Amino acid sequence: MEMFEGLPNIVKMALSQTIWLFLLAALFIPLERIFPLHRQPTRRPQLLIDLVYYYTTTLIPTVVLAFPLAVAASTARYFVPDGYYIWIMGLPIWLQIIFAFVVGDFGSYWAHRAMHEVPWLWRFHATHHDPVRMDWLINSRANPIDIIFTRMAGLTLMVVLGFGSVGSGSGSAIPLYALFAGAVWAFFIHSNIRWNLGWLGHVVSTPHFHHWHHSRDDHVNHNYAAILPVYDRLFGTFHAPKGVWPPSYGIAPENQPEVLIAARYEDAPADKPAKDQA
Repeated sequence: MEMFEGLPNIVKMALSQTIWLFLLAALFIPLERIFPLHRQPTRRPQLLIDLVYYYTTTLIPTVVLAFPLAVAASTARYFVPDGYYIWIMGLPIWLQIIFAFVVGDFGSYWAHRAMHEVPWLWRFHATHHDPVRMDWLINSRANPIDIIFTRMAGLTLMVVLGFGSVGSGSGSAIPLYALFAGAVWAFFIHSNIRWNLGWLGHVVSTPHFHHWHHSRDDHVNHNYAAILPVYDRLFGTFHAPKGVWPPSYGIAPENQPEVLIAARYEDAPADKPAKDQA
């Protein structure tokens, strides 16, 4: 924007994220008041902490990911035939965007799943599952390493497969479109809104679908997909019983990272077996 001209890039990014924060708040706070799943106040404990997380999880990954993604795109050009990229660039832009979402969500599904199933990665991801209540801003409660890892998995697949890695024009911005749409959708599925979107909930993730991912005790390690639940159906991690919501959120004591790491690497006693983490 012209109003930001002359400012350092990091300051421009921070100001841009502040504008988006106000827009997101203007959208989700009224929705959570009109269609609440749980009656709960907007002002709550740790709200300031989540606002800090909002800036760290948007600014740090953006800066860190630029270089490795550029390297991945350049490296792919040496191994992938030019004819493939020409074919991709010849597709309608709307079809490229759909394909980008499909391959990107595939990558982020497996990265997200690894964050739960590998104890040392779970140590970073557990920050996101600590909250015992859900609302739109909980989406920001995450360790930057968590965000970098999952975004890298999805965006690398996009650029290696030619979505935004070559050429110019609107097609080169496809990863940005996907990242923006995915970010807004992530705030939506964390929100305290009692929606499952009817038949559309079979196609895309919803608050009902994702709230089960944050369940404290019941069916943990399910619903990893950020946007496309089909991956959870394909790989056996889908759980979204119709009309039923999780009874509680957060991390059970036996699923805390330090407990799981001890059980995996320090030969925990047999009477304290490691369980699936949240």
